[in-house]
Amino acid sequence: MGAGGRMSVPSEGKKSQSDVFQRVPHSKPPFTVGEIKKAIPPHCFKRSVLNSFSYVVYDLTIAFLLYYAATNYFHLLPYNLSYIAWPLYWICQGCNLTGVWVIAHECGHHAFSDYQWLDDTVGLVLHSALLVPYFSWKYSHRRHHSNTGSMDRDEVFVPKVKSGISWFSTYLNNPPGRILILLVQLTLGWPLYLMFNVSGRPYDRFACHFDPNSPIYTDRERLQIFVSDAGIFAVLFGLYHLAAAKGLAWVVCVYGCPLLIVNGFLVLITYLQHTHPSLPHYDSSEWDWLRGALATVDRDYGILNKVFHNITDTHVAHHLFSTMPHYHAMEATKAIKPILGDYYQFDGTSIWKAMYREARECVYVEPDEGDQNKGVFWYKNKLH
Repeated sequence: MGAGGRMSVPSEGKKSQSDVFQRVPHSKPPFTVGEIKKAIPPHCFKRSVLNSFSYVVYDLTIAFLLYYAATNYFHLLPYNLSYIAWPLYWICQGCNLTGVWVIAHECGHHAFSDYQWLDDTVGLVLHSALLVPYFSWKYSHRRHHSNTGSMDRDEVFVPKVKSGISWFSTYLNNPPGRILILLVQLTLGWPLYLMFNVSGRPYDRFACHFDPNSPIYTDRERLQIFVSDAGIFAVLFGLYHLAAAKGLAWVVCVYGCPLLIVNGFLVLITYLQHTHPSLPHYDSSEWDWLRGALATVDRDYGILNKVFHNITDTHVAHHLFSTMPHYHAMEATKAIKPILGDYYQFDGTSIWKAMYREARECVYVEPDEGDQNKGVFWYKNKLH
């Protein structure tokens, strides 16, 4: 599958709480993007149609085997065991299909092959199958990559300043409130973002990923938004006929519940990549592309790193070179860490612990009091 796909980034070791919270540098880096790129072996930037499709075939084969087992054998199990088998299927299929989601995301970055038409075709099919509007998200996500860490122009997960947080935040700034926020975020966050731009950057009018006239898009992009919508409608039409033939419960169990797992992981992965007590955000007076791209963090999801094609633990490299295929990202991450030094952030904290910790610590952002760098914002959580 390529050497890069089999290499591992050396473990960071256990960090203490204070080490994890230690802020990454926010000043202009002493290196350039060109110097970072020179540290990476040239073959890491080469895209292989064969390699890329091998991951598609592998993921879809696993998806079919899980589906086959669920639909052909679960009904043979003792009644009580089915209550264990189906949730296990949902989790395993959801994790596997998250890997499919990642490959479609890679198509949107033109990291799947050297052919844009092939990337768009594969991405449209895979993302539509997961009810994601391919071109719509491709364009908004690219703008996120172009403006990462910017308080003014980033597309999603733009933190609020203290004066901008909701009145009810005080009542939710406690353990039950944080758990409620996380549950809503993981279950409804993705569809709410696509439909209503919840957690997205503010626009002067209604923004929706399904609307070709949305302010998210330029006039040149609007026709492709129709294509994205057509892909979603085609899949929904197929699901409607499946439900008519097999029953709604069958479609929910086989497809709907795994899709909820996919959506939850998508939000969780993205949230934890860009939300961390050590990471800065910048307003227009301080922001530049390189510092914004470095304001991300790699995480450790254990065995799921491989299932998710290492989008979890190579996200810094992905933001620096988004057209690099995932099967070389581990090797590239290992190569750039000595160059980045303190600008590289890795947090090996348990994902479930980190999820709650970030919900507790990262409530809003503001500059440090007395700091002359008024354009540099840090996460804080004191509401009184």
